[in-house]
Amino acid sequence: MTADHRALRDSVRGLVAARPEPLWPRLCKEIGVAGLATDATLLECQVVLAELARQLTPSPMLGSAVLATQALLRVGATGLLPSLSAGDRVAALVLHGDRVLDAASADVLLRADGDDLFEVTGFTVRPCDLLDPTRPLAVVSHSGAPARRLGSAPGLSAWLRDLACVALSAEQVGAASRAFELTHSYVRQRVQFGRPIGSFQVIQHRLAEAYLRLETATTASWTAAEALVADSPDAPALAAMAKVHCSEALQAIVGEMVQMHGGIAITWEHDAHRYLRRAYADAQLFGAPADHLNRLAATLLPT
Repeated sequence: MTADHRALRDSVRGLVAARPEPLWPRLCKEIGVAGLATDATLLECQVVLAELARQLTPSPMLGSAVLATQALLRVGATGLLPSLSAGDRVAALVLHGDRVLDAASADVLLRADGDDLFEVTGFTVRPCDLLDPTRPLAVVSHSGAPARRLGSAPGLSAWLRDLACVALSAEQVGAASRAFELTHSYVRQRVQFGRPIGSFQVIQHRLAEAYLRLETATTASWTAAEALVADSPDAPALAAMAKVHCSEALQAIVGEMVQMHGGIAITWEHDAHRYLRRAYADAQLFGAPADHLNRLAATLLPT
């Protein structure tokens, strides 16, 4: 991170910790997070996504401020950008399937179809059962609804898939970082057999492995983001790697969180089960890790 990245991180972390209601307008007006995709780069968006995910903060940052906004920028359709960048409106982007991020709160629905981007009107939205209640997904019905073509870009749908994987990996790293911190703090306080459980070698080894997973996931996410910003030919493979590795790292770290907290971790009052839900829900978002492994195999392995 640069000094500017750290300042952005600290600003977001401080505002989220203050828990103002409603939070999203404050983030947009005071920090300008909804306009980062247009005024800065994906790297700055990654910083904000990670910070919001540390506290599992529901917001339209991923769906509207990153995916929808970047889709509009990619095809050169700028008419909707001022209101989205100011946080005055929320957009949802249909990538594949019918479960769409931020659809319930969306003022605008976009659909990527091959190289083309459409604005859809007359769509209907209904809630769906969620494993992770902090992740705003809804079922969108738009078959036969009027659509206006906004523009096109070569390989748009594939590029948006890679963008979604990279942006999601930042959230996974943020959630994993917080889960690790909470676990590290707990094992230093929890006493068993007259000593903190963190003093036992087996716990230390498991924490060391979790920390290694966190560091390598952070590297995978940031490297993929840099490649996407640079429009590198390696970006699709690095995006797939970030999706796979960060999904597995978050699941493993949260698994240790639950194990080391013991019985308290499965109570409604503790946050461990919320991170566990996020880990398993995120693994399936934008394609399961196995799907991206198959994509990597087709790209990297000789036939």
